[in-house]
Amino acid sequence: MLIGEVARRSGVSARMLRHYESLGLVRASGRTGGGYREYSTEDIRRIFHIESLRSLGLSLSDIGRALDEPDFAPSELVDDLIRRTRERIANDTELLTRLRRIGANEPADWEEVLGTVSLLRALGSANPGRRQRAALSSAEEVPVPVQALVEAALSEPDPYVAGALRWALAQSGPGGAALLAEGLGSPSAEVRERAVRSLAEIPGDESTALLRSALAGPDSALRGHAALELGARGVAEAVPQLVGMVAEGTNDVASADALSALASDPGRADRIAAALVGRLAHGATGPPARRRLTQALAEIPGDGASRALTELSRDGDRVVALTAAYVLGLREER
Repeated sequence: MLIGEVARRSGVSARMLRHYESLGLVRASGRTGGGYREYSTEDIRRIFHIESLRSLGLSLSDIGRALDEPDFAPSELVDDLIRRTRERIANDTELLTRLRRIGANEPADWEEVLGTVSLLRALGSANPGRRQRAALSSAEEVPVPVQALVEAALSEPDPYVAGALRWALAQSGPGGAALLAEGLGSPSAEVRERAVRSLAEIPGDESTALLRSALAGPDSALRGHAALELGARGVAEAVPQLVGMVAEGTNDVASADALSALASDPGRADRIAAALVGRLAHGATGPPARRRLTQALAEIPGDGASRALTELSRDGDRVVALTAAYVLGLREER
């Protein structure tokens, strides 16, 4: 079979067949009377073997070794091909992600594209200062895509950079809260905490709804962060968690402040006082917790808190009694 027919049947161009021959990968077994290459059935089979190995990503030199060296072991080479293919997929995936982020920003010109690329690179820098500057510059002429900010915020270990990223997300407009929702379900406790802390800085009903879901979830750390922010937003559902945090000594000062803010609504003050008193009456509540609860109760206005403090002024724990009596004295002066 002449080279032209081999090219038609195999799909390998005559030029590539000649290149294979120059490398010693395949040679025509014979020649016609006119001196043209003539390929045998075995030659054509070898050409198909070469193309099959090329489809796996082998280099031409590796293909020559695979076909000509009897003791050539394929397993090591295949493992190397798997590694290189994974690296290529990872690189291509990263490129696709970068392109999608740029596309989502709907750039008006190439200057804007280049600006976005520069910011994305800075967000991925090993230098915390550079990452922080990129986050803080996101509200300028070339904004960082929201998805990139979310991914950076969920993976950022440096507290100062994380704070800048949370600020940038709060300035980025709609879309950030929905993307952060995925972080709340992460198997990593650190990622879940970063997600809820980021949501706490995003205003609006969507973030409030997600914080409510975190408050009802099984993760105690998430419940705590959500309760503090929901308390600041005036959401009464946070009260039981905040009371529990005061009793446990977990962010107890911030929790007491949140309860005080919630109690500024007269309709809630007595209910919050009742919740604190109920926890004080709990048999398992030890002296340190009783003192913290009494101090929190001191910040709650209304008759319910005053009645509870009157009772506590006669408490067997001297610190609790003195705290309650002192607060009652201040209330009487007012």
